[in-house]
Amino acid sequence: MDNKHQFEKDLPLKNDLARLERLLGEVLSEQAGPTLYQEMRAIPQQLQQQGSLPARLPEDADSALVRACGLYAQLFNIAEDLHHTRRRRAHRLAGSAPQQGSLERALHQLRQENVSFEQLSGMLSDASVEAVLTAHPTEVQRQSVLDSHRAVRRFLHRLNQPALLPEEKADLESKLKRVILSLWQTAEIRHFKLSVLDEIKNGVAYHPMTFFSALPKVYEHLSQLIGEQWGQTPQLKPFLRVASWIGGDRDGNPNVDAEVLASAITHQAEAAFEHYLEELATLYRELSLSSRHVEVGEAVAALSALSPDDKVSRMEEPYRRALATVQARLANTARRLGAKVHSRWHGPDDYADAEACLADLRAIGESLRSHNSACLAEGRLSRLIRTLEVFGFFLMPLDLRQFAGMHQQVVGELFAQAGLEDYDQADDTARVALLLRELSSPRLLFSPYAEYSELAQKELAIFRQAACIQRDFGVEAIGQSIISNCASVSDMLALALLLKECGLIRLVDGAPVSSLNLVPLFETITDLRAADRVMDQLFALPWYRALLKSRGDLQEIMLGYSDSNKDGGYLTSQWELYQAEARLVACFARAGARLRLFHGRGGSVGRGGGPAFEAIVAQPAGSVAGRIRITEQGEVIASKYSDPDIGLRNLEALVAATLEATLSQAHSENIDHAAFDELSRDAYAAYRQLVETPSFMQYFLEGTPINAIAKLNIGSRPASRKSLNSITDLRAIPWVFSWSQSRVMLPGWYGFGSAVSAFIGRHGRDGMLRLQEMARDSGFFRVILSNMEQVLAKADLRIARRYADLVEDRALADRLFALLEAEWQRTVDALFAISGQKHLLENNPTLARSLATRLPYLDALNLLQVELLRRLRDKQDDADALYTLHLTINGISAGLRNSG
Repeated sequence: MDNKHQFEKDLPLKNDLARLERLLGEVLSEQAGPTLYQEMRAIPQQLQQQGSLPARLPEDADSALVRACGLYAQLFNIAEDLHHTRRRRAHRLAGSAPQQGSLERALHQLRQENVSFEQLSGMLSDASVEAVLTAHPTEVQRQSVLDSHRAVRRFLHRLNQPALLPEEKADLESKLKRVILSLWQTAEIRHFKLSVLDEIKNGVAYHPMTFFSALPKVYEHLSQLIGEQWGQTPQLKPFLRVASWIGGDRDGNPNVDAEVLASAITHQAEAAFEHYLEELATLYRELSLSSRHVEVGEAVAALSALSPDDKVSRMEEPYRRALATVQARLANTARRLGAKVHSRWHGPDDYADAEACLADLRAIGESLRSHNSACLAEGRLSRLIRTLEVFGFFLMPLDLRQFAGMHQQVVGELFAQAGLEDYDQADDTARVALLLRELSSPRLLFSPYAEYSELAQKELAIFRQAACIQRDFGVEAIGQSIISNCASVSDMLALALLLKECGLIRLVDGAPVSSLNLVPLFETITDLRAADRVMDQLFALPWYRALLKSRGDLQEIMLGYSDSNKDGGYLTSQWELYQAEARLVACFARAGARLRLFHGRGGSVGRGGGPAFEAIVAQPAGSVAGRIRITEQGEVIASKYSDPDIGLRNLEALVAATLEATLSQAHSENIDHAAFDELSRDAYAAYRQLVETPSFMQYFLEGTPINAIAKLNIGSRPASRKSLNSITDLRAIPWVFSWSQSRVMLPGWYGFGSAVSAFIGRHGRDGMLRLQEMARDSGFFRVILSNMEQVLAKADLRIARRYADLVEDRALADRLFALLEAEWQRTVDALFAISGQKHLLENNPTLARSLATRLPYLDALNLLQVELLRRLRDKQDDADALYTLHLTINGISAGLRNSG
């Protein structure tokens, strides 16, 4: 692309940025004086010329400068996202070839490969695709700030509309300036610790923002495209959903209990019912059809006869009367389920379940079609039907999750209180035998007359609450119970016993029937290597196979990206995950069971992040098979789903990737297992040598802002399960978040350079040719390289050196930083040698441009953060310094976008 064309296509972005800079400058000058804005704008040049900020600013200026830089980065992100949406629309309007990750491209690819309509519809009838919002976000931006961000985007979009009158333009700019002023005067940092209820509300908020509109559009678009390509349209079941851990995930979070779980489903239900009632109210206004002109079906006539809308003016408007009946029933249902809603209409009865409501809505649609009004049925009404099919009365399926050791502890207590064997002292074989005996018996171990620990009471109460939720909202409302750190068959059966104690597993004619899935989470390197062995042993148990039959022979397996990376480093984690998937595919084929993989990815590359489309299509053959779940975490949730257009694109990408990974042959590849084995072995050795270095944790604790992050009000759970003295106990989120803040980005690259150097040392030029061939032919390897390159581009060892200088033991700091610096250089050199590039992001000019604009301001935030960390070391009770430090964390996270 020539420079002139590039300039022209990016001109709207340049104009948006110029407008935002001008308005931000006005706000800063009016609020803090002209000096602050001048200092902020001078940062890029000063950093380029001097490599550092000018002479120390007064302490009271730090906070304002930090906020200014952070706000600039936020505004830049908004403009950039809007421009990406604008460019995609321009491509569509110009008739360009469909872009990667779009449904158009995926379905066109499948049609070109002669995939039949029967194959496609069969896959979709058995498909299951879920984006799962998690309960431990690194989202540092407040909801109030996100609301303002959406307002900025809205006004920027309107300012780009053609034929604006001068007074209209001036009015929009005034509104935009007011939003920027509001952002400047809004506290970015919460002064309180987030509760789980706060997290629940934040997760639910994305539905009116995006999911209520985007999800039905995905189904509509998919149906339309299939009809265009194959000439017929399948009946799409609700295979694409958004699920949640928020309120059900208690692994490491003591704040989640039965009451919180009940609150989660109630808040979710309220959002769903409010949306349905609003849509019904709009339909009521739209469907003013008169019985003088149309003849309605019998079902609609019956609904009309029961209507609470008895005004004389409505006697000849059967659809309005019928919709009033539906509204009244739905509002009564909401109240019965504990959801607080407002409705104009009231009536005596309600709906037993969502299907009963759907029956009435479908009857209205059929009646409209019967008198040649299909276009009225295909608009808002059909979208409401689809929305209700997808969201039900519960909005999002809730997952339960707990640490395996907690399950085992409760089971041991049940055995002890029942006067049975000493479960805690038994080995795994003996435990399996004991558990199978109890699982095959209808008797319960729990006694209401025995005394149990707080943990046992809490865990059993949660499962009992889950059973109540399934009874009231439907079995799909809670569909999974996940076992963190699952390492054995007894871990699975221990959960099964707890479920049986609470009625979630029942014996029917002697056979076990479960109302939810038991999901092992394999997350350490050791557990990943043992995953297929554990499942082989589990499938060999007749009792468990009978249980699985009650779940349609579908077994979900969750794979942990975060902890495997913390355990083994980036390359080893990726390879062990890939191999575990391939072995599990073979294991399930032997057992005749159906596999659904749940990928526990984070936002950052170090936690499995990166573009979801490329990651999904690069999975091992047979590992997707139309079924996949992926966690959406931290600031990624906001960047992906706080805007309807961006949310729609990301949801479509999940479906497109699932289609291609399942049905297309274009992504098949032959993995060079021997090469990956060698690379992984050497990368692991280099990584473990680093993290096992004596006093490494001292370097981490003093040379990153981990302690400040632990105090930041960004989530409801602690930073570690036990303490901050062990890498094993430290949660993966603050581990990755801290390295991102200090611009080392260690979890996303460390060990790769050593691995490639060792590989070339053994194989010489032929070794490099093998790696270059892998980069050309292996989608899996390309994803590894691409994600790692983005991380390296955001890393900055000059800034990282400033953080190393905070470590009190100078010899330790110099020794470990030398290791980091040498490995970083080896990794960059290896990447260039394999790819043929001469600089980072050579083949990604969009990201390169983005980083070139924003990094100087992030660099300034980093340098200020270092000074604040040093100041807090000398004066730990300096509340102003801690607040400003938290502002830098907020700003850096927002600027990097996928940092945690």
